[in-house]
Amino acid sequence: QVQLAESGGGLVQAGGSLRLSCVASRVYFSIQNMGWYRQAPGKQRELVAAISRIGSANYADSVKGRFTISRDNAKNTVDLQMNSLKPEDTSVYSCYARIAGYDYWGQGTQVTVSS
Repeated sequence: QVQLAESGGGLVQAGGSLRLSCVASRVYFSIQNMGWYRQAPGKQRELVAAISRIGSANYADSVKGRFTISRDNAKNTVDLQMNSLKPEDTSVYSCYARIAGYDYWGQGTQVTVSS
């Protein structure tokens, strides 16, 4: 069974930066898309950023210009560099990996931005 593990969440002041990392293990097929979702209490889950295997990325409008997604296909990792963080970025961030048409998810990591 594919497993995804996130790291890098935490508490940061507004305007600060955090870098989230996610590594997929027990992967026996090529990973297609990878990315990050977030969900805050009482809100719908939101796609933050996604990146294809060839590096084509897309972002939610709310994070464009502030967040950068990257991946390493050899290591099965996907990172999310988050700059100029805002209190409204506070959420649980979860990574996902699409493999053979099926989405696998990590447990999520909390990001809290204080004002």
